[in-house]
Amino acid sequence: MYVTPEQIQAANKANVETLLAVANTQFTALEKLANIQASAVKSAFEDSVANARALLGAKDVQEFVTLQNSFTQPAIEKAIAYSKSVYEVATEANAELSKVAERRVAEWNENLVTLLDKVSKNAPAGSDVAVAAVKSMLAAANSAYDNLSKVASKRPRSPRRTLLPRPRL
Repeated sequence: MYVTPEQIQAANKANVETLLAVANTQFTALEKLANIQASAVKSAFEDSVANARALLGAKDVQEFVTLQNSFTQPAIEKAIAYSKSVYEVATEANAELSKVAERRVAEWNENLVTLLDKVSKNAPAGSDVAVAAVKSMLAAANSAYDNLSKVASKRPRSPRRTLLPRPRL
């Protein structure tokens, strides 16, 4: 069995399209992360300016300490919101990359089955059992992969939770 130029061209085209899909997914994720980062920096700067102005307007030490303590809760909430946003972007990118990988694996399996069919037609007598065994093994591996993918996608995933120390009031 010989590999034709059309088969090489089709394989190269599939590889380039897969590479472009991965690059597009990564670029989209990086763009979202950059937007999240930019808005977080802007918000932190604006909060810092507002907090500094409030602290400068404090009349005594007690008011100064009270103002400082009042700044911690909003800052923690914003940090948690930032973490959730980053986690969502990472989860979306991971899901998209998984889809690309699954499509590529499905194409590869289809090509392998086609190759096995061609080989079995040109194989010597008695090799049918070996080809059937390889096909059966491939089908079992695909079935196991599908089952694992289904189980993994059904399991709810939550971001790691870290306990932040409570501010002292």
